[in-house]
Amino acid sequence: MMKPRYYSLDVFRGATVALMILVNNPGTWKYIFAPLGHADWHGWTPTDLVFPFFLFAVGNAMAFVMPRLKEGGAVVFWRKVIKRTILIFLIGLFIMWWPFVQWKGEELAFKHWVNPDNPDQGIRILGVLQRIALAYFFASILAFYFKPKAIIWISAGILLLYWGLCVALGGADPYSLEGWFGTVIDKQILGVAHMYKGEGVPFDPEGLASTLPAIVQVAFGYLTGLFIRNQGQVDWLWRKVPVSGEPHFKLLSGLFVTGFILVILGYVWSLGFPINKKIWTSSYVLHTVGLGILTIGTMIWFIEVQGVRNRITKFFDVFGKNPLFIYVLSALLVRFVALFRIPNGFNADGEPLYTTAFAWFYNNVCAMIPGPPEIGSFAYAFCYMMLMWGVGYILDKKGIYVKV
Repeated sequence: MMKPRYYSLDVFRGATVALMILVNNPGTWKYIFAPLGHADWHGWTPTDLVFPFFLFAVGNAMAFVMPRLKEGGAVVFWRKVIKRTILIFLIGLFIMWWPFVQWKGEELAFKHWVNPDNPDQGIRILGVLQRIALAYFFASILAFYFKPKAIIWISAGILLLYWGLCVALGGADPYSLEGWFGTVIDKQILGVAHMYKGEGVPFDPEGLASTLPAIVQVAFGYLTGLFIRNQGQVDWLWRKVPVSGEPHFKLLSGLFVTGFILVILGYVWSLGFPINKKIWTSSYVLHTVGLGILTIGTMIWFIEVQGVRNRITKFFDVFGKNPLFIYVLSALLVRFVALFRIPNGFNADGEPLYTTAFAWFYNNVCAMIPGPPEIGSFAYAFCYMMLMWGVGYILDKKGIYVKV
């Protein structure tokens, strides 16, 4: 009989956090292996699976918490969900503003909410944690007030609605950077100063409009968690029929078949609504949910059924014990260390040059590794991930688990 704790879900969540840290912290963005970079626009790479997998894992966890919230009633539910949503959102905003000062020439200057010298520049409002907070909030409402079958229909409606909005409100090419309708909404509500500009223009890949289909990512994660918790004994996907064989057969077969179907549906939909992480298309949701279900099914087979417990599972489990804390620390530490500049010679005009401890480590250690420069960049990212693992390992050994 499988263990009800489902250690495999902890490993899945931990692996997602580990990969988030790995892909977010290369030695230099100039040199990264292709699978560790995002798709330029349409399409996907392995890196484009990391964030949706994390949202999917958030939904998985909800399936094991929601029964207690339902027992506590609406007051307990709203108090818990609103508190958690606000905290996660504010932590995400804190990361965006941190460390509140930056080097401007030879002086540290305060990072203003809106730059007084350039009103189009300011602190970005949305981001990874903010999307997690919003998607978690609305998916929690669905999980609390609606039955699983209704959630499936509502989720399908949201994905179709988003497709319709893209077509109806978009430009000549509604799925392009210039034609996508969500940018107009973000400009009106957030303001240009508080939007991401990494694409060369104001465009937020975690914007308000594209958060709508992300809600479905969490909702599908919740439904998958329910299916796992009940070991495949549900009547909201199909009519119950007797299934012979081992107790885990119905669970694993249900996961693999469902995952395969969603991947195929995502591909078929992508023929008219391209898979695109940056605008979080509906086909992207189905595709990544399908792959997430297949991944979890594989982990359950190895870890729960075959009883695999080794250094690899333990490694990722460490990340899974304190996922939010480790992810936040990985984002804050880099910016904090950047405040402490190390003299690094002079330029041609005699002006002083500076580096930081992390930059020095990359340039003088990782970048010296023989081979193409991508190897050194990856080595730095791996070392940084191991640093975060070390923090998580110490916390786990001391029994310290930071929860929101």
